[in-house]
Amino acid sequence: MSDANLTVVYDGECPFCSNYVRLMALRRSVGTVALVDARAGGPLVEDLAQRGYDLDNGMVVRHGRSLYYGPDALVLLSTLSEDRGAIGRVLSRLLRSPTRARLLYPAMKLGRRATLALLGRGLIARPDPGLPR
Repeated sequence: MSDANLTVVYDGECPFCSNYVRLMALRRSVGTVALVDARAGGPLVEDLAQRGYDLDNGMVVRHGRSLYYGPDALVLLSTLSEDRGAIGRVLSRLLRSPTRARLLYPAMKLGRRATLALLGRGLIARPDPGLPR
């Protein structure tokens, strides 16, 4: 996948996703971080799709040999992040709880889809058109 200590695969055209990843001060906590825009495609995105990860329904984070998806990815990123600004602190503390992350995640996905629609942006193209949306 990547030689980085942490790899985050997210929707680079989603303002919420991009800002969240930027707000979490990860490099100081984990070292090398690879940020991968799922819309760019490539071998990593294709591999994740083949493994069954729907990148329109959640980001994927690889930390060590483990993969974290959706709310679990948010919990991990929030746990690994350092406090950075008021909004970053609030998000980090709010999403460190697996229960809160799971409760909030459906609303976050809905907000993402509505924002993408308002901005005239489509969903992430799938490497394998045979996978269900």
